[in-house]
Amino acid sequence: MKKILLPASVLTLFTLALPAMAYSPAGEDISYSVNEEDFQGYFVSARNSAKGSVLIIHDWDGLDDYERQRADMLADEGYDVFAVDLYGEGKRPQAVDDKRAATNRLYQDRERMRTLILGGLAQAKAQGAAEQTVIMGYCFGGAVALEMARSGEANDIAAYSSFHGGLTTPDGQDYSRETAPIFIAHGGADSSVSLEDVATLADELETAGVTYEVGIYSGAPHAFSVFGSDAYHERADQRSWQAFNVWLDEML
Repeated sequence: MKKILLPASVLTLFTLALPAMAYSPAGEDISYSVNEEDFQGYFVSARNSAKGSVLIIHDWDGLDDYERQRADMLADEGYDVFAVDLYGEGKRPQAVDDKRAATNRLYQDRERMRTLILGGLAQAKAQGAAEQTVIMGYCFGGAVALEMARSGEANDIAAYSSFHGGLTTPDGQDYSRETAPIFIAHGGADSSVSLEDVATLADELETAGVTYEVGIYSGAPHAFSVFGSDAYHERADQRSWQAFNVWLDEML
């Protein structure tokens, strides 16, 4: 019987199209501390020789199996991956008001936000992650990734990425010419982050001379990539994931 071997990217798209099944993480949860506060991230090594590393920033409900699964998918593509925790070990808000409070705490204390990302990067390196890193995030995490891009505080960052994330630039901040390249995946039907926000960001990046790429996926709502959710949009998820992997291959 002949065996047909498919590229990892094709296998990933095939996997995304399958019905939801029980998920078993390939990596491990990692307890760590930042300024004497306890956090719990998730680390998975590249399946083969690492091409680089990816830091994943969770959405507003905290690090859960969604980020773990994305991390495992990236490990299959050849990257070391650390999913950072910005809320604290055991803190995974469920109610909408609690999620909003958790994100607002960090939006109102951006120094803390950046410090926790730097702590996550340090922990990723402690786990043996490759030095050259792409920082990416989902929803709230996408906004955090752009915060790090504007700050320029992290070292060895090859690129940044936001999936259906907040795109507005706070007063007093901007992008410098030295900012690493940025990839944006956005749903055309996103009612939380407007197409005007996308255009404004593109104008800011163009003016600053930052390399960027924006993918807008028709009909896709906010949080279009979240498996099993009412917002999940298969076509947008598959196309944005494929584009992101091409971007990673170029950046790392």
